[in-house]
Amino acid sequence: MHWKLTLTYDGTPFNGWQIQPNLPTVQGTLANAIHHITGESVLPQGSGRTDAGVHALAQVATFSITVSIPAPNLHRALNRALPTSIRVLSVEAVPEDFHARHSAQRKTYEYRILPGDRICSPMLAPYVWPCRFSLDLKVLQQAATHVLGTHDFSSFAANDPDQAARNASEPTDLPIDNVRTIYHSAWHEQQDLLIYRVTGSGFLHHMVRNLVGTFVEAASNRISPDEIPTILAAHNRSAAGPTAPASGLFLVEVEY
Repeated sequence: MHWKLTLTYDGTPFNGWQIQPNLPTVQGTLANAIHHITGESVLPQGSGRTDAGVHALAQVATFSITVSIPAPNLHRALNRALPTSIRVLSVEAVPEDFHARHSAQRKTYEYRILPGDRICSPMLAPYVWPCRFSLDLKVLQQAATHVLGTHDFSSFAANDPDQAARNASEPTDLPIDNVRTIYHSAWHEQQDLLIYRVTGSGFLHHMVRNLVGTFVEAASNRISPDEIPTILAAHNRSAAGPTAPASGLFLVEVEY
Protein backbone atom coordinates (compact mmCIF):
# COMPACT_ATOMS: atom_id res chain seq x y z
CA MET A 1 0.00 0.00 0.00
CA HIS A 2 1.14 3.52 -0.82
CA TRP A 3 -0.02 6.05 1.77
CA LYS A 4 -0.41 9.82 1.89
CA LEU A 5 -0.44 11.46 5.32
CA THR A 6 -1.33 15.04 6.19
CA LEU A 7 0.46 16.09 9.38
CA THR A 8 0.49 19.03 11.72
CA TYR A 9 3.36 19.55 14.11
CA ASP A 10 4.96 21.91 16.55
CA GLY A 11 8.50 22.29 15.26
CA THR A 12 9.91 23.57 18.56
CA PRO A 13 11.25 20.24 19.91
CA PHE A 14 12.61 19.04 16.57
CA ASN A 15 15.77 19.67 14.55
CA GLY A 16 13.65 20.13 11.44
CA TRP A 17 11.98 17.59 9.18
CA GLN A 18 14.96 15.71 7.74
CA ILE A 19 16.32 12.74 9.67
CA GLN A 20 19.68 13.37 11.36
CA PRO A 21 21.85 11.04 13.47
CA ASN A 22 21.17 11.31 17.21
CA LEU A 23 18.85 14.31 16.82
CA PRO A 24 15.04 14.45 17.12
CA THR A 25 13.44 15.17 13.74
CA VAL A 26 9.89 14.93 12.44
CA GLN A 27 10.83 12.49 9.66
CA GLY A 28 12.75 10.25 12.06
CA THR A 29 9.97 10.31 14.67
CA LEU A 30 7.36 9.40 12.02
CA ALA A 31 9.56 6.59 10.67
CA ASN A 32 9.90 5.17 14.18
CA ALA A 33 6.13 5.25 14.66
CA ILE A 34 5.54 3.42 11.37
CA HIS A 35 8.10 0.78 12.36
CA HIS A 36 6.46 0.37 15.78
CA ILE A 37 3.07 -0.26 14.14
CA THR A 38 4.07 -2.36 11.12
CA GLY A 39 7.53 -3.75 11.86
CA GLU A 40 8.69 -2.27 8.56
CA SER A 41 11.54 0.22 8.17
CA VAL A 42 10.56 3.03 5.78
CA LEU A 43 11.64 6.63 5.34
CA PRO A 44 8.54 8.77 4.74
CA GLN A 45 9.06 11.49 2.14
CA GLY A 46 7.81 14.98 2.98
CA SER A 47 6.66 17.73 0.65
CA GLY A 48 9.61 19.81 1.85
CA ARG A 49 12.24 20.00 4.57
CA THR A 50 11.11 22.42 7.23
CA ASP A 51 13.98 23.74 9.34
CA ALA A 52 14.51 23.43 13.08
CA GLY A 53 11.80 25.35 14.92
CA VAL A 54 9.51 25.71 11.87
CA HIS A 55 5.94 24.47 12.27
CA ALA A 56 3.43 22.81 9.95
CA LEU A 57 -0.33 23.02 9.79
CA ALA A 58 -0.56 20.62 6.83
CA GLN A 59 2.71 18.92 5.90
CA VAL A 60 2.27 16.01 3.48
CA ALA A 61 4.24 12.77 3.63
CA THR A 62 4.15 9.58 1.55
CA PHE A 63 5.47 6.07 2.15
CA SER A 64 4.82 2.47 1.12
CA ILE A 65 4.40 -0.60 3.34
CA THR A 66 3.65 -4.24 2.53
CA VAL A 67 1.47 -4.96 5.57
CA SER A 68 -2.27 -4.65 4.94
CA ILE A 69 -4.01 -2.25 7.32
CA PRO A 70 -7.20 -0.21 6.86
CA ALA A 71 -6.70 3.56 6.68
CA PRO A 72 -8.75 4.35 9.84
CA ASN A 73 -6.75 1.80 11.84
CA LEU A 74 -3.44 3.19 10.58
CA HIS A 75 -4.61 6.72 11.38
CA ARG A 76 -5.49 5.83 14.97
CA ALA A 77 -2.35 3.77 15.51
CA LEU A 78 -0.06 6.55 14.26
CA ASN A 79 -1.54 9.15 16.57
CA ARG A 80 -1.17 6.75 19.49
CA ALA A 81 2.47 6.04 18.61
CA LEU A 82 3.50 9.63 17.90
CA PRO A 83 4.29 12.30 20.50
CA THR A 84 1.61 14.93 21.04
CA SER A 85 3.79 17.47 19.17
CA ILE A 86 2.90 15.60 15.93
CA ARG A 87 -0.67 14.78 14.90
CA VAL A 88 -1.81 12.95 11.77
CA LEU A 89 -4.81 14.79 10.34
CA SER A 90 -5.63 12.35 7.55
CA VAL A 91 -4.49 9.05 6.02
CA GLU A 92 -5.25 8.25 2.40
CA ALA A 93 -4.28 5.43 0.03
CA VAL A 94 -2.84 6.92 -3.19
CA PRO A 95 -1.42 5.59 -6.46
CA GLU A 96 2.21 4.44 -6.39
CA ASP A 97 3.34 7.33 -8.61
CA PHE A 98 2.09 9.95 -6.13
CA HIS A 99 5.00 11.56 -4.27
CA ALA A 100 4.69 14.15 -1.52
CA ARG A 101 7.51 16.25 -2.98
CA HIS A 102 7.60 15.50 -6.70
CA SER A 103 3.82 15.78 -7.19
CA ALA A 104 3.45 19.12 -5.38
CA GLN A 105 2.35 22.11 -7.47
CA ARG A 106 2.10 24.95 -4.96
CA LYS A 107 2.91 25.58 -1.32
CA THR A 108 1.60 28.18 1.08
CA TYR A 109 3.46 29.49 4.12
CA GLU A 110 2.52 31.96 6.86
CA TYR A 111 4.84 34.05 8.97
CA ARG A 112 3.61 35.58 12.23
CA ILE A 113 5.06 38.65 13.97
CA LEU A 114 4.21 40.21 17.32
CA PRO A 115 5.45 43.79 16.70
CA GLY A 116 6.44 46.59 19.02
CA ASP A 117 7.05 46.55 22.75
CA ARG A 118 4.18 44.20 23.61
CA ILE A 119 4.90 41.55 26.24
CA CYS A 120 5.08 38.20 24.47
CA SER A 121 3.41 35.44 26.46
CA PRO A 122 5.56 32.33 26.98
CA MET A 123 2.63 30.41 25.47
CA LEU A 124 2.94 32.44 22.26
CA ALA A 125 6.71 32.91 22.02
CA PRO A 126 7.51 29.61 20.21
CA TYR A 127 5.08 30.52 17.42
CA VAL A 128 5.86 34.15 16.57
CA TRP A 129 8.72 36.55 16.04
CA PRO A 130 8.45 39.01 18.98
CA CYS A 131 9.88 41.86 16.91
CA ARG A 132 10.67 44.95 18.98
CA PHE A 133 10.19 47.34 16.05
CA SER A 134 6.95 49.19 15.38
CA LEU A 135 6.02 48.10 11.87
CA ASP A 136 3.92 49.93 9.28
CA LEU A 137 1.45 47.43 7.79
CA LYS A 138 1.01 49.51 4.61
CA VAL A 139 4.77 49.45 3.99
CA LEU A 140 4.93 45.70 4.63
CA GLN A 141 2.20 45.21 2.04
CA GLN A 142 3.85 47.55 -0.45
CA ALA A 143 7.12 45.61 -0.16
CA ALA A 144 5.37 42.23 -0.45
CA THR A 145 3.71 43.06 -3.79
CA HIS A 146 7.12 43.46 -5.45
CA VAL A 147 7.87 39.71 -5.26
CA LEU A 148 4.72 38.62 -7.11
CA GLY A 149 5.39 36.81 -10.38
CA THR A 150 8.34 34.79 -11.62
CA HIS A 151 11.80 35.86 -10.44
CA ASP A 152 15.26 34.61 -9.66
CA PHE A 153 15.22 34.62 -5.86
CA SER A 154 18.98 34.20 -5.36
CA SER A 155 19.02 37.31 -3.15
CA PHE A 156 16.59 35.60 -0.79
CA ALA A 157 18.14 32.12 -0.76
CA ALA A 158 20.34 30.87 2.08
CA ASN A 159 23.98 31.36 1.11
CA ASP A 160 25.30 28.06 2.43
CA PRO A 161 26.72 24.74 1.16
CA ASP A 162 23.45 22.92 1.89
CA GLN A 163 21.49 25.06 -0.55
CA ALA A 164 21.66 22.53 -3.39
CA ALA A 165 20.26 19.86 -1.11
CA ARG A 166 17.51 22.19 0.03
CA ASN A 167 16.60 22.95 -3.57
CA ALA A 168 16.05 19.22 -4.02
CA SER A 169 13.11 19.50 -1.60
CA GLU A 170 11.14 21.42 -4.22
CA PRO A 171 9.03 19.90 -7.02
CA THR A 172 11.29 18.27 -9.62
CA ASP A 173 9.43 19.80 -12.56
CA LEU A 174 11.19 23.04 -11.61
CA PRO A 175 14.74 23.53 -12.84
CA ILE A 176 17.42 23.23 -10.18
CA ASP A 177 18.00 26.96 -10.02
CA ASN A 178 16.68 29.85 -7.99
CA VAL A 179 13.73 30.81 -10.21
CA ARG A 180 10.34 30.53 -8.51
CA THR A 181 6.85 31.89 -9.15
CA ILE A 182 4.95 33.68 -6.38
CA TYR A 183 1.17 33.68 -6.84
CA HIS A 184 0.14 35.40 -3.61
CA SER A 185 2.13 37.68 -1.30
CA ALA A 186 0.24 39.73 1.25
CA TRP A 187 0.20 40.90 4.87
CA HIS A 188 -2.79 41.28 7.18
CA GLU A 189 -3.38 42.10 10.81
CA GLN A 190 -5.06 39.64 13.16
CA GLN A 191 -5.55 40.83 16.72
CA ASP A 192 -2.02 41.80 17.87
CA LEU A 193 -0.22 39.87 15.13
CA LEU A 194 1.02 40.84 11.68
CA ILE A 195 0.75 37.82 9.38
CA TYR A 196 2.43 37.32 6.02
CA ARG A 197 0.88 34.73 3.70
CA VAL A 198 2.72 33.61 0.57
CA THR A 199 1.92 30.99 -2.06
CA GLY A 200 4.48 29.88 -4.61
CA SER A 201 5.54 27.12 -6.98
CA GLY A 202 8.27 26.27 -4.49
CA PHE A 203 10.59 27.93 -2.00
CA LEU A 204 14.35 28.01 -1.54
CA HIS A 205 16.10 27.38 1.76
CA HIS A 206 15.27 30.27 4.14
CA MET A 207 13.48 32.10 1.30
CA VAL A 208 10.32 33.03 3.23
CA ARG A 209 12.31 34.01 6.33
CA ASN A 210 14.65 36.16 4.23
CA LEU A 211 11.71 37.84 2.51
CA VAL A 212 10.14 38.62 5.89
CA GLY A 213 13.42 39.93 7.30
CA THR A 214 13.74 42.27 4.31
CA PHE A 215 10.11 43.43 4.48
CA VAL A 216 10.65 44.27 8.17
CA GLU A 217 13.68 46.35 7.20
CA ALA A 218 11.35 48.37 4.95
CA ALA A 219 8.54 48.62 7.50
CA SER A 220 10.98 49.90 10.15
CA ASN A 221 12.32 52.59 7.77
CA ARG A 222 15.74 51.05 7.19
CA ILE A 223 15.19 50.68 3.45
CA SER A 224 12.51 51.80 1.01
CA PRO A 225 9.93 49.15 0.04
CA ASP A 226 10.59 50.12 -3.57
CA GLU A 227 14.14 48.76 -3.23
CA ILE A 228 12.80 45.19 -3.40
CA PRO A 229 13.06 44.96 -7.23
CA THR A 230 16.69 46.15 -7.03
CA ILE A 231 17.41 43.54 -4.36
CA LEU A 232 15.86 40.84 -6.56
CA ALA A 233 17.92 41.97 -9.55
CA ALA A 234 21.16 41.80 -7.55
CA HIS A 235 21.02 37.96 -7.34
CA ASN A 236 23.12 38.29 -4.19
CA ARG A 237 22.13 37.27 -0.67
CA SER A 238 24.05 40.19 0.85
CA ALA A 239 21.70 42.64 -0.92
CA ALA A 240 18.69 41.53 1.14
CA GLY A 241 17.83 41.87 4.81
CA PRO A 242 18.42 39.50 7.73
CA THR A 243 16.83 36.08 8.16
CA ALA A 244 13.71 36.20 10.34
CA PRO A 245 13.61 33.68 13.22
CA ALA A 246 12.28 30.18 12.52
CA SER A 247 9.65 30.34 15.27
CA GLY A 248 7.20 32.48 13.29
CA LEU A 249 7.07 30.26 10.19
CA PHE A 250 4.29 27.77 9.38
CA LEU A 251 3.82 25.49 6.38
CA VAL A 252 0.10 25.98 5.81
CA GLU A 253 -0.85 24.01 2.70
CA VAL A 254 0.55 21.88 -0.13
CA GLU A 255 -1.46 21.71 -3.37
CA TYR A 256 -1.34 18.86 -5.87
